Amino acid sequence: MKLATVLLLLASAGRATTFYVTVAGLGGEPDYEQRFSGWASEIEAILKSSGGDAKIETLKGAGATRANVRAALERIAHEAKPADALVVMLIGHGSFDGIDYKINLPGPDLSASELAALLDRVPAARQLVVDTTSASGGAINTLRKENRVVITATKSGTERNATVFARFWVEALRDPAADTDKNDTISALEAFHYAQQKVAEYFESQKRLATEHPLLEDTGKGEGVRDPSAANREGLRAAAFPLVTLGAASTIANNPEKRKLLAKKDQLEQQIDLLKYNKATIAPDEYKKKLTALLLDLAKTQQELDQ
Repeated sequence: MKLATVLLLLASAGRATTFYVTVAGLGGEPDYEQRFSGWASEIEAILKSSGGDAKIETLKGAGATRANVRAALERIAHEAKPADALVVMLIGHGSFDGIDYKINLPGPDLSASELAALLDRVPAARQLVVDTTSASGGAINTLRKENRVVITATKSGTERNATVFARFWVEALRDPAADTDKNDTISALEAFHYAQQKVAEYFESQKRLATEHPLLEDTGKGEGVRDPSAANREGLRAAAFPLVTLGAASTIANNPEKRKLLAKKDQLEQQIDLLKYNKATIAPDEYKKKLTALLLDLAKTQQELDQ
């Protein structure tokens, strides 16, 4: 796509509708269930506060089934117009068998090939898929398509550890620091760069070998890159894809109590991660006691944030 065409699509975005579908899949454990659901709720709140002509659907818990994802995208396929945009965000655990990627959902899982077929039926010319799950890099080859931006938490389907990318992706949507060009809009590229840097800093601070390496692909034919630039011709469409305005971020930034709660939430999630990492060195009863206390505190903090 030529630069003029990208800029024309960006200009038309102000007169178009953006459809958002956020899916929080199975956690498998209470802490993951709680965090996945909490991140999905936070994304929904940010999008609703962002303004613009947006239609938002969030599927989580028992409602995040393959059938419901299909139904949501089929509705959008009938409603969306070519000038519209579609954003699909996946949170949870994923798997890759060497052929196809799947996100773990209640009941049957959803594969990348099935998701790609559903997306292909949506006439919206601008599409963004953000897959924050483990093994998500295994979905790139299936999901990539011209005019579609694909962001994954991992560089391949073999990076199977639970990811922290989702946490920092949500943070990117609400932190004014992500808006590097200061135009009061956070683009898909800006959010990617922000979350990617935070992931790297997280593993450095924990003195752990990184088990996830986020990628971006928006040419429709690449393998995904960690450093989108003019040199590799990646990132042009992502830079021209407005994700959120700073309405929600500004509200949080101007509310000291909300800032404290968000900081507390981040600290609790990091403590849970560290506890899980050191599980083998802790007595089972002590581990369960500490995890339960952290989860209760996290739930209370999330509840206060949602008010």
